[in-house]
Amino acid sequence: MKAETNARSPYRNLIYTALIITAVLIALVFPGPFVSINGFQLKKLIVPLLQIIMLGMGTTMSLQDFEGVIRQPRAVFIGVMCHFMIMPLLGYTLANTFKFPPEIAAGVVLIGCSPSGLASNVMCFIAKANVPLSITITTLATLLAPLLMPALMKLLAGQFIEISYWKMTLEIMQIVIFPVIVGLILNRIFHKSAVVINRIMPLISMGGIVLIVAIITAAGRDSLLNVGWTLALCVLIHNLTGFTLGYWSARLFGMDEQSCRTVAIEVGLQNGGLASGIAVQMGKVATVGLAPALFGPIMNTTGSLLATFWSQRPPKEEAVVPLSLASRE
Repeated sequence: MKAETNARSPYRNLIYTALIITAVLIALVFPGPFVSINGFQLKKLIVPLLQIIMLGMGTTMSLQDFEGVIRQPRAVFIGVMCHFMIMPLLGYTLANTFKFPPEIAAGVVLIGCSPSGLASNVMCFIAKANVPLSITITTLATLLAPLLMPALMKLLAGQFIEISYWKMTLEIMQIVIFPVIVGLILNRIFHKSAVVINRIMPLISMGGIVLIVAIITAAGRDSLLNVGWTLALCVLIHNLTGFTLGYWSARLFGMDEQSCRTVAIEVGLQNGGLASGIAVQMGKVATVGLAPALFGPIMNTTGSLLATFWSQRPPKEEAVVPLSLASRE
């Protein structure tokens, strides 16, 4: 999996964030075109769009992405453990603290239980963090999602709504694992065309996520207008606390500065698209899907600011980056 590493990345990410915020505002003011077109419910597009995005993720991956598990197993274990412990527990705590309606509270837990997203790899590059470690954590967290995400949801969100472990596992397999596997195969077969694919797929992914956020915002407009500012505050606290606890947890384990930055970003950034897809499959996109829809623009804004801040402060300690991985930019 390759992170965007050219000099335009910070600006491109800010443009992406601006597009998401614009999509949210337009969907709030003019929800109709994002709800249905000629009787076709646009929410039916969410899962196929996510599958295309995950297919694109698979085409940027190769077996080399798993070298990090062998080269730095302790760091990978700490990163994945922090991600799947800190964010779910934070989500559960915040959902209870803010006393949201049950389905909206379940959405806060859902975004906390999700794996990290592709944006984390870009942010880690900008922040002068350990990019190979970021790639490995993102990949492993994504592959573990079918097992850990339903279990955490059953444990933490079961008090809010009914959760079917096996149904959610199958849904995550359909949305994430199968498309990623197909992408890996395509990357293997059409390896010579990988450069072209890797230039096109990020643009398709960005467009897909912007459209997904707009559809969810329009579908949940009424609920969002009732709890919007409170839910936004909750999501912001979730995101910022994730960054903070991720960084200091890594420090507690004695990791170097680059790796601490990596864990902070991997913990604080979630795969909101996957969480949205699960909300659609549950038939609760207008309620459970709201927190994931808000998390996207918020995490991209705060993540960009944090990465830019760190980019101006090179770490004193340099993590050892395997040559075979460092060259894959």
